[in-house]
Amino acid sequence: MNFRKGKGRDEPEINLIPFIDVLLVILIFLMVTTTYSRFTELQITLPTADAEKAQEKPNQIDIGIDAQGRYKINNQAVSFLDTATLAEDLRHASAALAEGSTGAQAEPVVIINADRAATHQSVIDVLEAARIAGLAKVTFAAQAGSRSK
Repeated sequence: MNFRKGKGRDEPEINLIPFIDVLLVILIFLMVTTTYSRFTELQITLPTADAEKAQEKPNQIDIGIDAQGRYKINNQAVSFLDTATLAEDLRHASAALAEGSTGAQAEPVVIINADRAATHQSVIDVLEAARIAGLAKVTFAAQAGSRSK
């Protein structure tokens, strides 16, 4: 029964413009808040430095780390069991420096000579051992020369 003879029924219409606006706002929000990780693309070549050598040689403890993870303290090989034993070796080296020096000398500087292929963990082990041994002055040695790209 159609009581309105001249008028047809209006079909409901979906308005797509507000829907598209909302989708664009969501897309922009997602693009802005997304974090892109590109750690695999880093090409790092370390270490080189262009600095003049120090004129005065302070009390220093040289620690060498090779690519296989072997340690040398003042050119004497030490076995690495854990950071506590390495800290004890550092204490002995510091005591030997204190005995051999005359006058009031400052705290020795720990110089880490790490091979560029040495693992990061082996360098962290030396830093931790120096902290345990109470040696606060730590620095890294680098070869002099131009930077390679």
